[in-house]
Amino acid sequence: RAAGVSPAAPYRHFRDRDALMADVAKRGFEAFTEALSRAWNGGKPKPRAAFERVGRAYLEFAAKEPALFSAMFESGVPIGDYPEVREAGDRAFAVLRDACEAVAATLPKEKRPPSLMMALHIWALSHGIASLFGRGDAARRPIPMAPEDLLEAAVLIYLEGLGVPPDK
Repeated sequence: RAAGVSPAAPYRHFRDRDALMADVAKRGFEAFTEALSRAWNGGKPKPRAAFERVGRAYLEFAAKEPALFSAMFESGVPIGDYPEVREAGDRAFAVLRDACEAVAATLPKEKRPPSLMMALHIWALSHGIASLFGRGDAARRPIPMAPEDLLEAAVLIYLEGLGVPPDK
């Protein structure tokens, strides 16, 4: 109504709620991919610094676009019915995986973790922190640091544990 249309207006363009939410989620993933790609910037000037920017971009997107973030991850849309949403989400994840591959490449070959495993770990960290702060969980259980600081500390511990050297 605030937009000057009836609540039924979207259904002239979408068959049902799931189709509407799938379109919103796809658009969200496209914007998310752009934000992550901009932050990654091909790993320039240094892979580890660019990698850390990707994490901050994840949190920033979730904070600035909570409705899109919710549509992307919490809408309940059966993703199997909407391959375009799955593909858009896969493109966003590919940015994170590429970043993990570049950071892992700074390690000796025999010490490199699988990039998929590393990407899943970092995604879980980033998404968990974004969700905790985005849903207001931090208000119920005060967290003595900003989400960006929490992610930075977690990523530092993770990368140090893998033996990833600091950027030179």
